Amino acid sequence: MPTDTQHITLKLDAHSVGLDVPREAEQNYRDAAALLNRRFQYYLKLRPNASAEQLWMYTALEVAVSLQSDARDKSIAPVEQELKKLNELINNAINKQ
Repeated sequence: MPTDTQHITLKLDAHSVGLDVPREAEQNYRDAAALLNRRFQYYLKLRPNASAEQLWMYTALEVAVSLQSDARDKSIAPVEQELKKLNELINNAINKQ
């Protein structure tokens, strides 16, 4: 069954971007555009003489690093939970002696 899509237009700095997106993901796209615009403005204030291309590169790099960090954190979360359980078992065994 095809996903229900809709056409949206997002504003990224001075550019309009038209996309057909799944209806249930529209808010995610709008939130992502808002995040990109905030970070772009941050770098524009930090580096007012940089070209728009450079500012978008800084923005893209920051978002990519954030995604990588989130992915890493999610992948080790189950391992951390198991380690906590094992530490509790070990501490309980030590305390009983």
